[in-house]
Amino acid sequence: MQTETMHIGRNISRIRELRGIKQETLAAAMGVSQQAISKLEQSEHVDDDRLQLVAEKLGVTIDAIKHFSEETAVNYFNNFHDNSTNHGPFMGHYSVANFNPLDELKKAQEEIKKLHDEKVGLYERMLKDKDLVIEALTKQKG
Repeated sequence: MQTETMHIGRNISRIRELRGIKQETLAAAMGVSQQAISKLEQSEHVDDDRLQLVAEKLGVTIDAIKHFSEETAVNYFNNFHDNSTNHGPFMGHYSVANFNPLDELKKAQEEIKKLHDEKVGLYERMLKDKDLVIEALTKQKG
């Protein structure tokens, strides 16, 4: 049996890469900066609370991170045929989105701005129509 020093940060990095998740995406999911994730992945040890959060966001268990090995990962993916559900030693019970939440946030902000501009335009037309009605009534009285 091979004995090697467990480097939690390196295991987090490899699992993240295998899941197709960018550092930025994991950072956004955890509410930290990309630099914080980079530093985390360089750490040999990670406290249990932070490790639990990382595991949740990666969709794996703490044990999968602690006991990760390339050999186990290769065996798992070579034997994995049903990709309709996430299960097994690395997939845990959580789904992980393979998109960048910052991109989604930007799209949402653009949509909100578009709706706001439409609303402002509508209000401007209503005010203009109101002014026309007031002007017409004033002419009728005068």
